[in-house]
Amino acid sequence: MIASLLLALLVTLSGTVATYLYDEDVTLTARLCAGTCLGLAALGLIGFVVASFISLSGIAILISAAICCSPIAIATDSRYSKRIKQDLETARQTLTNPNAESIGYFVFYLLVALIFAKVFDRAVIVDASGLSTGLLNNFGDLPFHISVITGFAYGNNFPPEDPTFAGVRFTYPFMSDFISAMFLRCGADLRQSMFIENFLLAIAFVGLLHRWGLVMLRDKLAAVITPLLVLLNGGLGWALLFRQAVNNEGGLWGALTELQPSYTVIPETTWRWGNAISALLVPQRGFLLGLPLAVMVFTQWWLATEKESTATAPERGKKKSNVRQPQPEETSRFPLSQRRMIGAGVAAGLLPLVHAHSFVVVMGMGACLALLFIRWRDWITFFVVASAIAIPQLLWSTWHSAVHASSFFAWEFGWDRGQENPIMFWFKNTGFFIPLILVAILAKFDGYLVRRRLLFFYLPFTLCFIIPNVMKMAPWIWDNIKVLYYWWLASAPLVALLLAKLWRQGPIRRTAAIILFGCVTMAGALDVASITLQSAKFGIFDSAGMAFADLIKQKTAPRALIIHAPVHNTPVFLTGRRSLMGYPGHIWTHGLQYLQRESEIKRIYLGMPDAEQLMKNYGIDYAVVGPLERTVVPPNEKFFSRFEKVGQVGEYSLYKVRRE
Repeated sequence: MIASLLLALLVTLSGTVATYLYDEDVTLTARLCAGTCLGLAALGLIGFVVASFISLSGIAILISAAICCSPIAIATDSRYSKRIKQDLETARQTLTNPNAESIGYFVFYLLVALIFAKVFDRAVIVDASGLSTGLLNNFGDLPFHISVITGFAYGNNFPPEDPTFAGVRFTYPFMSDFISAMFLRCGADLRQSMFIENFLLAIAFVGLLHRWGLVMLRDKLAAVITPLLVLLNGGLGWALLFRQAVNNEGGLWGALTELQPSYTVIPETTWRWGNAISALLVPQRGFLLGLPLAVMVFTQWWLATEKESTATAPERGKKKSNVRQPQPEETSRFPLSQRRMIGAGVAAGLLPLVHAHSFVVVMGMGACLALLFIRWRDWITFFVVASAIAIPQLLWSTWHSAVHASSFFAWEFGWDRGQENPIMFWFKNTGFFIPLILVAILAKFDGYLVRRRLLFFYLPFTLCFIIPNVMKMAPWIWDNIKVLYYWWLASAPLVALLLAKLWRQGPIRRTAAIILFGCVTMAGALDVASITLQSAKFGIFDSAGMAFADLIKQKTAPRALIIHAPVHNTPVFLTGRRSLMGYPGHIWTHGLQYLQRESEIKRIYLGMPDAEQLMKNYGIDYAVVGPLERTVVPPNEKFFSRFEKVGQVGEYSLYKVRRE
């Protein structure tokens, strides 16, 4: 694990130093947050390119790390080293002579870190019973991500095949999982490899949201509220808690000690607006890197399109005397706004293999904002840099893809509302959030609260709400949330600004601000509390299955093709070996056609007359016969007895079915 931590710290340091090339007048902590995301994303992309030629070996990781760490050389340039030393000195003074504000920030981030540590600690649980998760929303997604990680780390999956559908190119954005695979190869175990990345990126995301709020709103209280609104999103699901209290012998306290898994997204209901932490950041790992990279882009856009060349003192949270007055001519021949757009372009260009929906949103919003904030040289710089990095990834991922694009798009009104009235659906799922957006935009205090420039910057993001409400953008309509959530993220600063304004306007409005904040965040907070305070576990792999996975790794070649029951939690996913077919639900959401293969797998397990020919046609090397196969596709044990049994653990048996 030490080598994995060292690798993460090295690329974070490198990314942090790289921020001096394009960013001015920003705290060292904000640079560290940006550096974490840039460093890890670059490590993943460069590591993948290198590993594609020489496999994911120790040498590949060393080469990738060396390339990623090259920006550290910037620190040898006196023009940058002087600024780095100034920032380090400022950080030292803050630590040795903290004021009330810095102590408040320290407490805020300490609490955030403790909560995220607990959340991600329960995301993957390994004990004597096997491998499980403490999040119901993670029950289906975790085995898939494990299959991606182990495929790279143990299965030499280059060029990548879909780990749940052998023989098909893998087009799902996999970079977050590839980074964990690199940590796994550096000596961390599976749980640690995911925790390291998850924890670092989550803290960085909060820091980047905080900075974004500072530069846009110029209000320190609103800037702190912004990440809370973004992360604790929810609707009126908290009302379910009081319904539980009525039926609980212990009343409200009893309901609080027996929290249900989620108060924001509940299967088989029209509660669909999932909380960011429980429904997005933990189960959908691409979001965890895609969101902070996107926020970095938005921040640099805002700063680059300002009339002033740099951020103002409120961004740094310092007195004017402590603010270093930037001197762009000392560090670059490019104007600061252009350098900001270069930085934004690099962050955006890293997105296609990280999170495709984030890339589409970023490029779409960029096109809209370019028409509203006309600075053609700066915007052309952004699009050229982003395209230069992104286009090769897009061409690679779409070349000979088996994905049926037609399954992604169709007209469908009202998102995942079922038969519910769309207005009531959205009020139930987002509560007072939409009314608060309207109040923030329309309200006048000493003038309009949301100034004209902020309003124009926000307007394109309303498309992230409108478009997913009129058309399906994925085979599974719920996946529209991957775009919808950007509307919430962009709206949060406006609501935060309104709440901060109310807080400062006497006891009555302060009370209203507290109540409104609670109404908007309580459902999300209950989701997070359910994760961190409850001891529930949702089993995925039992101990026998994990031991069987070890046997498979010992007895089979890395690229062996294995047939098993088409389920989401087969032990094969722990091995990195090629799977003929996993869970149909996952495969369907990827836009792949699977019905014929699913039918032929059943014929093989039933031992039909064409079973051996089918196995030969697919090139299957091994077959698993275990508890899941006996439940899902009852196997013909007599048929499999024809083949060599190469190992058995408990009820799990592995047969070699390829004839030499």
